[in-house]
Amino acid sequence: MLNYNMQPEDGLEFVSVASVEELDSEGRLLLDIDGSPIALFRIADEIFAIADICSHDSGPLAEGEVEGHEVVCPRHGAHFDLQSGKALTLPAVVDIPAYPVKISGEDILVGVPIRS
Repeated sequence: MLNYNMQPEDGLEFVSVASVEELDSEGRLLLDIDGSPIALFRIADEIFAIADICSHDSGPLAEGEVEGHEVVCPRHGAHFDLQSGKALTLPAVVDIPAYPVKISGEDILVGVPIRS
């Protein structure tokens, strides 16, 4: 899986997905961007976007508990880093996509790969 945070911005399209008001402090939102389920998490003043699919069994990560900067899959307890998408604990061994986030005015933008 790709950490799109590490990709050059010229290969990404930043899509407006929500307003800052919609994602309150310590909140989360589930999005669908071009058929891809993406979860937004807000921790203090930081916003993270990751794929909403556990690489272990395709479980919904947006329903998991947040511990620090990690989300715990509600099905089998795998931990994923919210910034990088890295699988941190078993049973997951494959990373999930992580996406860059920008704030423009009151809009939250998520960088997704440009589709040809």
